[in-house]
Amino acid sequence: MTTPLRLDVRPSGAGGEGEFELLLDVPSDLHYVGPAVDLVAERCRHGALPPRKVQFNLRTALAEALANAIAYGNRQDPSRLVRVRVEAGRDGVRIHVTDDGVGFDPAAVPDPTLPERLEREDGRGLFVLRSLVDHVTFNEKGNSVCLTLRAG
Repeated sequence: MTTPLRLDVRPSGAGGEGEFELLLDVPSDLHYVGPAVDLVAERCRHGALPPRKVQFNLRTALAEALANAIAYGNRQDPSRLVRVRVEAGRDGVRIHVTDDGVGFDPAAVPDPTLPERLEREDGRGLFVLRSLVDHVTFNEKGNSVCLTLRAG
């Protein structure tokens, strides 16, 4: 890792306590996943989410989404970035992770819990995301995921 990450923090909405927006561009190198997650989690510690939800759910889900965007979306192409936008409010946190790839169809991802698929690795990342956050949505192209974690 050579380029330091820069987290852009902005007030959001009415700008009340715990309401903010974070913007972060992450190079397509898996070595940046940990530092990027640390930056976002540290800033979200003071928001609406309980500490355990930040420490476990947010960190793990963001790491999975970033790693997938870097490895599969951008194919670890150093000329591409993964854009992270975090919207934090009183009701929770929404994390958008967008890569420069061609996207995919999340509906076509097989269920990794089916007995015949237990030995396969494909599909596990999406399963993990859906298990850790309250809501997962993708844009139409399939190159941007929005992870919603509700307060409480």
